Parts: sequence; C-alpha cells; structure tokens
Amino acid sequence: MIKIYIKVIIVSILIIGKLSAQTINTGDLSIAPNTEFSTLFNFDNKTSGDLLIDGNFVAYANFNNDGLVTYTNSSNGKTYFIGTQQQLISGTQIAHFQNIIFENTSELVPFHLNTIVNIGKNVEFKKGIIDADTYNGKMVFEQNAFHTDASNLSFVDGKVENVGNLDFEFPVGDQFYFRPSYHDKGANTNNVYTTQYFFENAGSLHPYTNKEETILSIDEAEYWNLTQDQGAEKIILSLTLDTHTTPASFFVENPDTELAIVRWDDTTLKWVNEGGKTTDLLTGADYSKLVTTQVGGYGLFTIAIVKKTITPDSDLIIYNAVSPNGDGINDSFYIKGIDKYPDNHVEIYNRWGVKVYDATSYNENDVMFKGYSDGRSTVKRGEGLPAGTYFYVLKYNKNNTIIENTGYLYIANDK
Repeated sequence: MIKIYIKVIIVSILIIGKLSAQTINTGDLSIAPNTEFSTLFNFDNKTSGDLLIDGNFVAYANFNNDGLVTYTNSSNGKTYFIGTQQQLISGTQIAHFQNIIFENTSELVPFHLNTIVNIGKNVEFKKGIIDADTYNGKMVFEQNAFHTDASNLSFVDGKVENVGNLDFEFPVGDQFYFRPSYHDKGANTNNVYTTQYFFENAGSLHPYTNKEETILSIDEAEYWNLTQDQGAEKIILSLTLDTHTTPASFFVENPDTELAIVRWDDTTLKWVNEGGKTTDLLTGADYSKLVTTQVGGYGLFTIAIVKKTITPDSDLIIYNAVSPNGDGINDSFYIKGIDKYPDNHVEIYNRWGVKVYDATSYNENDVMFKGYSDGRSTVKRGEGLPAGTYFYVLKYNKNNTIIENTGYLYIANDK
C-alpha cells in the first residue's frame, strides 16, 4: 500500500481554550487505488468538496460531509472508521461508500451516525455499535451490498434500508444486542425496505390485549418496525429470538402451542397471527431460534405464543425428508396426490428466508424438488443445497378454493 499526501486545508481553531485541528476539503480530493489517505483530525468535506475514494480513506476522528463523497465502480475503495475516541459521522449530504470498516475500541457505542450513508459493496462490523437512532441517521445498502461480522459487538442501532437485494440480513439491534431480521423479497430488485429493532414495549398505541383469538401471549419486550418503501410483493420474514431479550416463556415447549410472528394491523387495530415455523440455530450464535413465515403486510412485528395450527383434512400426503444421494429412496420432495391438483405452486426457502426453489404445476414425476437450487443471487442453479431445515409453501386449487399448506422440509446430504 502506497501512502500519499494530498493537499488539503488543515486549520487550527481555538475552542474554549483548547487548540483543535481540522482537515477541511474544499476542492477535489481523489484517493487512487493502492494508495491511502489518513487524517487524525476531524474531517470536513465542504459543499464545494469532491471526495473520490478508490483507495483507502482512514478516519481517526469525526467525519462530516456537506459535498460529494463517491467512488468508481471499477475500484475497491475502503473507508476505515477506527480509533480510540468517539466518532461523529454527520453531514447534510448522503455519503456514498463502496466499503466501510467499523473498528473503534473507545467504548461499546463509539459511532454516532447523524446522516445517511450509502453502501455499495460491503460493511465490516468489527468493533463498536453504530448509534443511528439517537442521532437520526440511517444506513442504506444498495443492490448487492451486504455486510460481515455483525454481532453484539457491532451492529446498527437504528434504521437500516435495503435497496434491491433479493435476500438480506438486516444488521439491526438495540442497546447492546444484535437482533437481525431476514427478508426474501421475491424477484423484484426495485423493492425497498427499512427495518429497525426496538428492545422495548410497543407502547399504548399498540395494546397487546387487542389480538386475534389464536394468539395466547405476545412478546412485550421487543419488536421490529418494517416498512415497505417501494414495491408491492409479500415477503418471507424471519425473526430471531435471544435469551437476553426475549422472555423466558417463549423458550418453553408445549404440545398445544407454537411460536408465530404477529403483526400490528392498523386497519383492525389489533395484533394478527401471521403464522410461522421455528428452527433452532447453531450453537455460538448471539440468538438461538428463528421463526419464519410469509407475512401479509408491514408495520410492527414481534413473536407470540399461539394455539397450534391443526392442518385441515387433506388427501395429500407430504413427505418432508429429502436425501438426494441417488439410492431411489427420498431422492425428491414427494407430495403424494398432488397430480390431482395441477393448478399448484411450490416455493422452498432456507432458514434465512432465501428462496431456493420455485415451481408451478408440481407433480409426482418430473417437476419435483431434488435438493438443488433453481438459481438465486446467493445460490447457483444446479448446485446441491447444504443439509439442514428448509421451509416450504404449497398452494393448490381445490374445487375453486386456494388451499395453502406450509411446513418444514429436511435435506440430508449423505452422498
């Protein structure tokens, strides 16, 4: 890495008897690939400033942008917010970063986000929680942008917007807890969603006593606020449970009840049961369970204990185990009797809500799921899916009535 020194204005300002230095950019500041620009002082990109980050930009103090911050798509520019003091990220204009690395060891919540930052490629959450809630900021992930390493040590406490991704983990949390939600958005890459997690009661405007009869008990300690800012499709939503935030009663198994996602409905003014299937996550995660379902609307969501759903009588038999090893036994997801209802649709999702299979006119012979993806952004077509638990949605027309059946599907890859 070649370090370069670019001519910018460094001024000293006397504030309450203390001499404070600032790095001010009023013109064109271009950081070329394989070069690095670092500032120990507060960085201020003025309205006339044009900051192009195609190399490494390292900020050890506050960062303010009132001008233009951008990059070229052919580069792999990285911006580092690191150090041992609080860092305020502010400005009147949106800053466009290709990659950001957050790593500050000064305290648990060292980053104060008071503006909108757009991510073009990736965010590395290494150390330090980003407080966007108190400071009215927002982090926006553009199409195909994602993140790594989000945990209780580093996440966004506030609003996160996602633009265009087919599937996305929202790196949100509150106080000191990382509590992500997962969305699958369908095929429309123009859809836009914003999510925020709250470790608090939903308040008197959303009384927990106003609920559908199937709902027995609602998690009153936490909720997610999810808005659909653009688009019209329903999503597959997954919410997480954590023993540090979710009441203990939601981890107690009961043969007559199950967990479900519930949504506050502004039309009926009550909590509605969206249903859901629960999976246990791997040991070592900051959260331990995941509830997944297709939701019918947007707004406030949380977890509830509901009456166990009794599946209506059906002449279909669903074999929910698949072992695609070619031995002729359970090589495909077999639905006995589906041939009688050719007007049908089958969708299969992984535990994160990512759609891995989609088919119409599913049958008992050739249109069948055999443990392979049918092609999505994160799972290549024709690639064998990993062993684990999946979620299926079956809809079929029976006597001019659409019947929906959901449940779990287990893939055992013992090739």
